[in-house]
Amino acid sequence: MKKSAKKVSEKESDNKKITNFLFEVGILARTPRSGFHFLGTGNQTVAEHINRVCFIGYMLAEMDGKVDISKVLQMCLFHDISETRISDLNYVHQKYVDRKEEEAHKDIADSIPFGAKVFDTIKEYEERQSRESVLVKDADNLEWILALKEEVDTGNTRALKWISSAVKRLKTPFAISLAKEIMETDSNDWWFDNERQKSDWWVNRGKK
Repeated sequence: MKKSAKKVSEKESDNKKITNFLFEVGILARTPRSGFHFLGTGNQTVAEHINRVCFIGYMLAEMDGKVDISKVLQMCLFHDISETRISDLNYVHQKYVDRKEEEAHKDIADSIPFGAKVFDTIKEYEERQSRESVLVKDADNLEWILALKEEVDTGNTRALKWISSAVKRLKTPFAISLAKEIMETDSNDWWFDNERQKSDWWVNRGKK
Protein backbone atom coordinates (compact mmCIF):
# COMPACT_ATOMS: atom_id res chain seq x y z
CA MET A 1 0.00 0.00 0.00
CA LYS A 2 2.79 2.41 0.85
CA LYS A 3 4.54 1.86 -2.48
CA SER A 4 1.26 2.30 -4.35
CA ALA A 5 0.48 5.49 -2.46
CA LYS A 6 3.96 6.80 -3.22
CA LYS A 7 3.51 6.17 -6.95
CA VAL A 8 0.16 7.95 -6.93
CA SER A 9 1.71 10.86 -5.06
CA GLU A 10 4.58 11.11 -7.57
CA LYS A 11 2.16 10.98 -10.50
CA GLU A 12 0.04 13.74 -8.98
CA SER A 13 3.18 15.81 -8.45
CA ASP A 14 4.24 15.28 -12.07
CA ASN A 15 0.78 16.20 -13.30
CA LYS A 16 0.95 19.42 -11.29
CA LYS A 17 4.34 20.30 -12.77
CA ILE A 18 3.18 19.57 -16.31
CA THR A 19 0.02 21.61 -15.78
CA ASN A 20 2.03 24.58 -14.52
CA PHE A 21 4.34 24.30 -17.53
CA LEU A 22 1.38 24.26 -19.93
CA PHE A 23 0.05 27.42 -18.31
CA GLU A 24 3.53 28.92 -18.61
CA VAL A 25 3.85 28.26 -22.35
CA GLY A 26 0.49 29.96 -22.79
CA ILE A 27 2.34 33.20 -22.00
CA LEU A 28 4.08 32.89 -25.39
CA ALA A 29 0.76 33.57 -27.12
CA ARG A 30 0.65 36.89 -25.28
CA THR A 31 4.33 37.81 -25.65
CA PRO A 32 4.94 40.13 -28.62
CA ARG A 33 7.96 39.86 -30.87
CA SER A 34 9.57 43.21 -30.10
CA GLY A 35 11.40 43.69 -33.40
CA PHE A 36 8.17 44.84 -35.02
CA HIS A 37 8.09 47.83 -32.66
CA PHE A 38 11.26 49.13 -34.30
CA LEU A 39 10.17 48.12 -37.80
CA GLY A 40 7.09 50.32 -37.49
CA THR A 41 4.53 47.87 -38.86
CA GLY A 42 3.40 44.32 -38.25
CA ASN A 43 2.87 42.30 -35.12
CA GLN A 44 3.51 38.74 -34.06
CA THR A 45 3.58 36.78 -30.82
CA VAL A 46 6.38 34.42 -29.86
CA ALA A 47 3.91 31.52 -30.11
CA GLU A 48 3.05 32.49 -33.70
CA HIS A 49 6.74 32.65 -34.51
CA ILE A 50 7.40 29.20 -33.01
CA ASN A 51 4.47 27.73 -34.90
CA ARG A 52 5.85 28.68 -38.31
CA VAL A 53 9.43 27.81 -37.30
CA CYS A 54 8.20 24.24 -36.72
CA PHE A 55 6.78 24.06 -40.24
CA ILE A 56 9.93 25.57 -41.74
CA GLY A 57 12.12 23.20 -39.74
CA TYR A 58 10.17 20.23 -41.01
CA MET A 59 10.50 21.40 -44.62
CA LEU A 60 14.24 22.00 -44.27
CA ALA A 61 14.68 18.58 -42.66
CA GLU A 62 12.90 16.94 -45.59
CA MET A 63 15.01 18.92 -48.05
CA ASP A 64 18.18 17.87 -46.23
CA GLY A 65 17.15 14.23 -45.98
CA LYS A 66 19.96 13.33 -43.55
CA VAL A 67 18.79 14.81 -40.26
CA ASP A 68 16.66 13.48 -37.44
CA ILE A 69 13.29 15.14 -38.10
CA SER A 70 12.04 14.40 -34.59
CA LYS A 71 15.06 16.17 -33.11
CA VAL A 72 14.60 19.11 -35.49
CA LEU A 73 10.96 19.53 -34.47
CA GLN A 74 11.80 19.32 -30.77
CA MET A 75 14.44 22.02 -31.16
CA CYS A 76 11.99 24.18 -33.13
CA LEU A 77 9.40 23.76 -30.40
CA PHE A 78 11.75 24.71 -27.54
CA HIS A 79 14.15 27.14 -29.23
CA ASP A 80 12.51 30.25 -27.70
CA ILE A 81 11.09 28.67 -24.53
CA SER A 82 13.16 31.00 -22.30
CA GLU A 83 10.98 33.89 -23.50
CA THR A 84 8.22 32.76 -21.16
CA ARG A 85 10.48 34.23 -18.47
CA ILE A 86 12.71 36.80 -20.14
CA SER A 87 10.32 37.99 -22.86
CA ASP A 88 11.47 38.71 -26.43
CA LEU A 89 14.48 40.98 -26.64
CA ASN A 90 15.40 42.22 -30.11
CA TYR A 91 18.88 43.07 -31.36
CA VAL A 92 18.78 46.59 -29.88
CA HIS A 93 17.70 45.30 -26.45
CA GLN A 94 20.31 42.54 -26.49
CA LYS A 95 23.10 45.08 -26.95
CA TYR A 96 22.42 46.45 -23.47
CA VAL A 97 20.65 43.72 -21.51
CA ASP A 98 21.93 40.44 -20.05
CA ARG A 99 19.28 37.92 -21.08
CA LYS A 100 20.28 35.14 -18.65
CA GLU A 101 18.89 32.56 -21.06
CA GLU A 102 20.79 29.63 -19.60
CA GLU A 103 19.46 30.42 -16.14
CA ALA A 104 15.91 30.50 -17.54
CA HIS A 105 16.48 27.21 -19.36
CA LYS A 106 17.72 25.56 -16.15
CA ASP A 107 14.80 26.85 -14.10
CA ILE A 108 12.28 25.69 -16.69
CA ALA A 109 13.95 22.28 -16.96
CA ASP A 110 13.94 21.92 -13.18
CA SER A 111 10.21 22.62 -13.10
CA ILE A 112 9.06 19.71 -15.28
CA PRO A 113 9.38 15.90 -15.10
CA PHE A 114 11.15 15.59 -18.45
CA GLY A 115 13.34 18.61 -17.86
CA ALA A 116 16.67 16.90 -18.47
CA LYS A 117 15.61 15.95 -22.00
CA VAL A 118 14.31 19.42 -22.68
CA PHE A 119 17.48 21.04 -21.35
CA ASP A 120 19.69 18.77 -23.47
CA THR A 121 17.61 19.64 -26.56
CA ILE A 122 17.97 23.36 -25.90
CA LYS A 123 21.68 23.02 -25.15
CA GLU A 124 22.30 21.20 -28.42
CA TYR A 125 20.44 23.93 -30.26
CA GLU A 126 22.37 26.71 -28.53
CA GLU A 127 25.77 25.08 -29.14
CA ARG A 128 25.07 24.92 -32.88
CA GLN A 129 27.37 21.93 -33.46
CA SER A 130 24.95 19.34 -34.82
CA ARG A 131 23.50 19.39 -38.32
CA GLU A 132 20.01 19.59 -36.80
CA SER A 133 20.81 22.62 -34.65
CA VAL A 134 22.23 24.60 -37.58
CA LEU A 135 19.20 23.78 -39.64
CA VAL A 136 16.83 24.87 -36.85
CA LYS A 137 18.62 28.21 -36.51
CA ASP A 138 18.13 28.66 -40.23
CA ALA A 139 14.43 27.90 -39.74
CA ASP A 140 14.33 30.56 -37.02
CA ASN A 141 15.89 33.14 -39.34
CA LEU A 142 13.75 32.12 -42.30
CA GLU A 143 10.61 32.72 -40.26
CA TRP A 144 11.81 36.25 -39.58
CA ILE A 145 12.56 36.72 -43.28
CA LEU A 146 9.05 35.54 -44.18
CA ALA A 147 7.52 37.91 -41.64
CA LEU A 148 9.58 40.80 -43.00
CA LYS A 149 8.68 39.96 -46.60
CA GLU A 150 5.00 40.11 -45.64
CA GLU A 151 5.63 43.64 -44.38
CA VAL A 152 7.47 44.55 -47.60
CA ASP A 153 4.48 43.32 -49.62
CA THR A 154 2.15 45.59 -47.67
CA GLY A 155 4.32 48.66 -48.24
CA ASN A 156 7.04 48.84 -45.59
CA THR A 157 10.20 49.29 -47.66
CA ARG A 158 12.28 49.63 -44.50
CA ALA A 159 11.89 45.87 -44.04
CA LEU A 160 14.04 45.26 -47.14
CA LYS A 161 17.13 46.49 -45.29
CA TRP A 162 16.30 44.23 -42.36
CA ILE A 163 15.93 41.24 -44.68
CA SER A 164 19.39 41.85 -46.11
CA SER A 165 20.95 41.38 -42.67
CA ALA A 166 18.81 38.32 -41.88
CA VAL A 167 19.72 36.54 -45.12
CA LYS A 168 23.42 36.83 -44.26
CA ARG A 169 22.81 34.73 -41.14
CA LEU A 170 21.68 31.66 -43.09
CA LYS A 171 24.09 28.72 -43.20
CA THR A 172 22.57 25.80 -45.11
CA PRO A 173 22.12 25.71 -48.89
CA PHE A 174 18.49 24.67 -48.38
CA ALA A 175 17.70 27.78 -46.35
CA ILE A 176 19.62 30.06 -48.71
CA SER A 177 17.69 28.74 -51.71
CA LEU A 178 14.39 29.18 -49.88
CA ALA A 179 15.28 32.76 -48.93
CA LYS A 180 15.87 33.53 -52.60
CA GLU A 181 12.47 32.11 -53.49
CA ILE A 182 10.81 34.02 -50.66
CA MET A 183 12.16 37.30 -52.02
CA GLU A 184 10.86 36.49 -55.50
CA THR A 185 7.41 35.43 -54.32
CA ASP A 186 4.53 37.73 -53.39
CA SER A 187 3.08 36.65 -50.05
CA ASN A 188 -0.37 36.65 -51.69
CA ASP A 189 0.58 34.12 -54.34
CA TRP A 190 -0.41 31.04 -52.36
CA TRP A 191 -4.07 32.01 -52.70
CA PHE A 192 -4.19 34.86 -55.24
CA ASP A 193 -1.60 34.06 -57.89
CA ASN A 194 -1.81 35.29 -61.48
CA GLU A 195 -3.80 32.32 -62.77
CA ARG A 196 -6.42 32.68 -60.08
CA GLN A 197 -6.71 36.39 -60.68
CA LYS A 198 -7.92 35.55 -64.18
CA SER A 199 -10.74 33.48 -62.72
CA ASP A 200 -14.26 34.81 -62.29
CA TRP A 201 -14.17 33.37 -58.76
CA TRP A 202 -12.85 36.67 -57.43
CA VAL A 203 -15.74 38.48 -59.06
CA ASN A 204 -18.74 36.23 -58.45
CA ARG A 205 -17.40 33.24 -56.45
CA GLY A 206 -18.32 30.92 -59.29
CA LYS A 207 -21.96 31.96 -59.31
CA LYS A 208 -23.61 32.65 -62.68
